[in-house]
Amino acid sequence: MNKLNWGMIGGGEGSQIGLAHRIGAGLDGKFQLAAGALDIVPEKSRAYGVQLGIDKERAYGNWKEMLAGELKRSDRVDLVTVATPNETHFEITKAFLENGFDVLCEKPMTMNPEEGKSIVEIAKKQNRICAVNYGYTGYPLVRHMRAAVKRGDLGKIRVVHAEFAGGFFADAADANNPRVRWRFDPKQAGVSAVTGDAGIHALHMACFVTAQEVSSLSADFATCVEGRTLEDDSLIAFRMTEGTVGRLWTSGLAIGRTHGLTIQVFGEKGGFRWQQEHPNQLFWTPLGHATQILERGGAGLSAEADRASRVTVGHAEGMPLAFANIYRDLGEVIQAKREGLKADPLAEEYPTAEDGFRSIAVIFAAVESAKHDSKWVELNFDE
Repeated sequence: MNKLNWGMIGGGEGSQIGLAHRIGAGLDGKFQLAAGALDIVPEKSRAYGVQLGIDKERAYGNWKEMLAGELKRSDRVDLVTVATPNETHFEITKAFLENGFDVLCEKPMTMNPEEGKSIVEIAKKQNRICAVNYGYTGYPLVRHMRAAVKRGDLGKIRVVHAEFAGGFFADAADANNPRVRWRFDPKQAGVSAVTGDAGIHALHMACFVTAQEVSSLSADFATCVEGRTLEDDSLIAFRMTEGTVGRLWTSGLAIGRTHGLTIQVFGEKGGFRWQQEHPNQLFWTPLGHATQILERGGAGLSAEADRASRVTVGHAEGMPLAFANIYRDLGEVIQAKREGLKADPLAEEYPTAEDGFRSIAVIFAAVESAKHDSKWVELNFDE
């Protein structure tokens, strides 16, 4: 099979997320980096593209130049990844979808629900794929949890508790650090800081694993570091579409916790506990029995987990490989579509534009609730 042409916008030199995308996209040999607009500075963008092996004529100075250039080519890119600052996601994603490109957009997909719904509608109208990089859903044991819930191993899900709490924004001395400052600037971050930036991952994971959506919520936002406009800690209580009770704690102030992405799922028949910092182990406790540790790559896991496992049991497997599972899914679906075939259903687990829209709608509802003394807010995604 010929490799699919892949293009990247953003994720330039020194970008952690850019490197993770390039590793993920290249791992299975389904994509080759054929075009890019990698830096906000045109000269740096072109130079770094060439450094990565992109042909000089396809190492573009900005995304508009890339769009115009790729539209003229018979070998145009098959997938475009948007890894730029949050406030640019909508404009770039919209432009490429409208011109017939499939897109993988970093989260949050848009800055508000109206833009999110627009992207969903454009993708449907153009019959294009629009995926959102909730990359942590690519971990094998996260996919195993989802499969186990679908099978009914836990019975009816009663409670889901998700966290994304670390000490990454705890230092008040970082007020002028550009990597931190923009996250608390409403013009760049939108209506929410730590919840929309980090908590949105844990929120989506709760929905992904339970196969439910948030139906109502009550939120408490706090700004604990003096001088910040947006929140650096939040707690959201929510209800889900099938009656599950949800809790989401997000914080940038939890000194002593490093990354802090954790999910716990409790059903009638048992419970799961998983931490992203220890992704090879899933704690499973059947009702009335001792806790078991399920090892990624071990025997007896679901087909979903086996498909997503890349190295033998006992070896570390991390974020770039989780990203790689998203890219492999997209590659298989794009290739199947091109050949008029039906993709493996297990390849259709990637997060979609609908997930991106619902996630930002929940964040906006949480902001509204927090402004009104944690008043409960109902969500209706069809409005």
